[in-house]
Amino acid sequence: MKMKKILFGATAILVGTTLLSACGGNSEDSAANDEKTNITFWAAPNPTQLKYWQEMADEFEKQNEDITVEVTQMKESPSSEATIQSAIASNTAPTLSENINRSFAAQLAASEAILPLEQQASFDTIVEDRNMKQTIDSWKFSDDSQYVLPVYSNPILFGWRLDILNELGINEVPKTYTELLQVVDKVKDTDKALWAKKDLTDPTAWMRWFDFFPLYNAASEGAGFVENNKFSADETAMNNVFELMSTLADENVLRTGEATDPFENGDSIMTDLGPWTFPNWEEKYPELKFGENYTVTAPVVPDALADTEHVSTYADAKGIVMYAQATEEEQEAAMKFLSFVYSDENNDMKLLEMTSLIPARDDATENDTFKAYFEENPAMKVYAENVPYAVPAMDNEKYNDIQQVFGEQAWVPVVRGEKDAKTAVTDARTAVEGALQ
Repeated sequence: MKMKKILFGATAILVGTTLLSACGGNSEDSAANDEKTNITFWAAPNPTQLKYWQEMADEFEKQNEDITVEVTQMKESPSSEATIQSAIASNTAPTLSENINRSFAAQLAASEAILPLEQQASFDTIVEDRNMKQTIDSWKFSDDSQYVLPVYSNPILFGWRLDILNELGINEVPKTYTELLQVVDKVKDTDKALWAKKDLTDPTAWMRWFDFFPLYNAASEGAGFVENNKFSADETAMNNVFELMSTLADENVLRTGEATDPFENGDSIMTDLGPWTFPNWEEKYPELKFGENYTVTAPVVPDALADTEHVSTYADAKGIVMYAQATEEEQEAAMKFLSFVYSDENNDMKLLEMTSLIPARDDATENDTFKAYFEENPAMKVYAENVPYAVPAMDNEKYNDIQQVFGEQAWVPVVRGEKDAKTAVTDARTAVEGALQ
């Protein structure tokens, strides 16, 4: 710019203009060569996840000076989903964001707001480098696309109070329905509940991720519920789950009133658990010791299922999506960033240590990188072992409506003892098919 002013002030206008033209062309070429590609990454509204991604971006930029990764925390008011939808509508979406479950991704994919990642050249390499082929398979969408790269997968398992079971004369944690009902026979005449949880009778859609779907996935060996916009549930498995819950309701061993930490306080023998529970227990309930007075296992299964070791369950799992507003240069830079993060298992080790979220990989319990951590945190090891069998949320944009009417018309009436299993299965199909129209 300084040269431009000097030349235009000179008497030799023609020469100056010629020089300016030549100089300007070189300057633009130089600027283009030096220009960085800037990508934006929205981290989940969780301080530990924000810190993790900031560290990943800093390390990446040291090795890739031509790319800048701007990490910010997405807003969670009124919700992170609403924040993302607003950004898409205003054309201010980031290049990448995490905190996306498979159901919300289906909603974004239906509006063509996110890109199918399998079409990116380095996607298969990332999956292979991270050793997540089995884990990611259940994330495939009905159109055979992969819109989400899973970051973490938290299988929903069940906690058991070993001390109370022992007091009842039971030395083995139930794996099948029959074994569970043997516990029920012991519990029903005590002041304890088998499963105390107020949310069991709350029809709110997302509640079903932590009661019905773990049991259904276990009973159906991971079968779908809605696929290709059609009700596809394994009705035999659903009937088995409903019959079990109906029996528990009849035996009065479910407790759905207000209660403060019933499992932790020894009022409930069983509860659904995610791995995020344990950091809180370390501070609030240090007397709870894994393998001594509690343990965690996969959901119980119908007696007809032969395999009680590799049991499917629901995965409270979220991952990263790439937004369609990204330019080709930004897409390439974004995939380069993801390749950097997932080519080194030490980055997953850091994720586990910083966030207590289980990395979505097949080999966590076999990989030496994680060995010391799981030796110190044996309960977390059980979760990591179950990652390959954990099924993420359905890939349907109407998931919220589907799960809401399912809760209202089927699950909650069964838990309250108001509907038998057969009726509930029929009403579930009718309700879900209605929501899909």
